[in-house]
Amino acid sequence: MRLAGVNLPLNKHAVIALTYVYGIGNTSAKNILAKAGVAPDKKISELSDEEAHAIREIIGNEYTVEGEARAEQQLSIKRLMDIGCYRGLRHRRSLPARGQRTRTNARTRKGKRKTVAGKKKAGKK
Repeated sequence: MRLAGVNLPLNKHAVIALTYVYGIGNTSAKNILAKAGVAPDKKISELSDEEAHAIREIIGNEYTVEGEARAEQQLSIKRLMDIGCYRGLRHRRSLPARGQRTRTNARTRKGKRKTVAGKKKAGKK
């Protein structure tokens, strides 16, 4: 079954399969299935056409998913950078934006180590 441009795995429960769509997490998936009247433990391959249509309608009308959600997130980050707030500056410099330490760690955000010239460790005498 295709939903919002994503192939959902047919062998998984509906609540798990819906989380494969960007913008839908566990809680959203449970809420969608409750509104559509589908049991969360029902497999995607077992869904009837009416149930699949109901799920599509709910997601299409009430949720921001996939490309639209990604674009919204990028615009939000761009807005922070444009207004020059602290969080925007941290994004611009590719540093952690939520107060984490950077003296050690933060390698995921900073990337591979860049060696700074002129810093050598003192050898033992």
